Amino acid sequence: MKTAIIFHRLGPYHFARLRAAGRMLPVLAIETSGADDTYDWDQVSGADGFERITLFADVDAQKQPAREVACRMMVALDKTRPAVVVVPGWADVAALATLQWCVRNRVPAVIMSESTAWDEPRHAWRERIKRQVVRLAAAGLVGGTPHKEYIIQLGMPAGRVFLGYDMVDNAFFAQSAERIRSQQPAARKTRGLPGKYFLASARFVEKKNLRRLIEAFALYRKKSKDAKPEIGNPKSEPWDLVLLGDGTLRPDLKHLIAGLALQDCVLLPGFKQYSDLPDFYAHASAFVHASTTEQWGLVVNEAMASGLPVLVSNRCGCARDLVQEGVNGFTFDPFNVEELANLMRRISDFGFPISDFGVASNRIIADWGPERFAGGLKESVECALQIGPVKPSWLQQLIIKVLLNK
Repeated sequence: MKTAIIFHRLGPYHFARLRAAGRMLPVLAIETSGADDTYDWDQVSGADGFERITLFADVDAQKQPAREVACRMMVALDKTRPAVVVVPGWADVAALATLQWCVRNRVPAVIMSESTAWDEPRHAWRERIKRQVVRLAAAGLVGGTPHKEYIIQLGMPAGRVFLGYDMVDNAFFAQSAERIRSQQPAARKTRGLPGKYFLASARFVEKKNLRRLIEAFALYRKKSKDAKPEIGNPKSEPWDLVLLGDGTLRPDLKHLIAGLALQDCVLLPGFKQYSDLPDFYAHASAFVHASTTEQWGLVVNEAMASGLPVLVSNRCGCARDLVQEGVNGFTFDPFNVEELANLMRRISDFGFPISDFGVASNRIIADWGPERFAGGLKESVECALQIGPVKPSWLQQLIIKVLLNK
């Protein structure tokens, strides 16, 4: 009764989820790519409590011919003969080929999804096609509340949808942050980090909204310096901004920082591997995620597990489930620079309960760890086995065939 789970590439997050899942049921991870052009993670080798197959070891499967990807997926599934297959979404070749194999072999499928109704522009004709594809699965495993609402909108019965897809290794970040904080000030000095700073971590691409984040930070600094101290309270010194990541927008962002005269208070340490991230989380005072569109936002999980208050764009899929307004952080309109600047000022003001917010983050995220992925996976697999394989209509079969050959 083995369950096969398909992922594009196994990063640290997937490894933690699969390790937890392997404690609950027999799991085979089928990784389509051993490398990709989007995330420059170090390779995570081996397996821990689960089996693992890689279809393309040294290249990105998404850059390979569709026929070759589909062929390798079919061969892998033919050899392993899983009882249930867990499919990553409904769009790419690997997912469509997996669904086609499930249809042909009368094997129930579970669809994993972190899509919401509003994370991308939606077109009626595409949504009609998508509904036909989604209905080929017997159950769904999704990120959170908005993702559940969307897959139900696409035709999946509510009783067959389970939460827990988007999780990180909470224990790694919590324990690492605690250990690093105990080493102050030596650890902070090693990284050259300021005393108080907002942390952001993102690819330097348009949807991460880093220009507006920097503009909001500049406005925050101005408001902080212009503010008059309240009677009985000392004036708060404005914090710095540490922005992790890299990408095509780096030259533009550096130019913007220089134009706003922020060179002395905005740090760009570059892209950091998974093992280096706790150093930056541990010494930060708060975390900011400003994307204009984001299916989930796993960096928010990392920050909360590290015990940080969070400021999160209301366009991030995780916001509804992870951010409790005025408890562990605040949400904001990512297009409203002044709103974000005011929140940055509020959270950095003298007397703000930073520690209480951080404790609340840690408490909230405790319910969103790898164990929740494992539990949601188990429930969705049991549901799929109970429902059994979906009998496709001629239209659904035609749609899958056309999509695989487009």
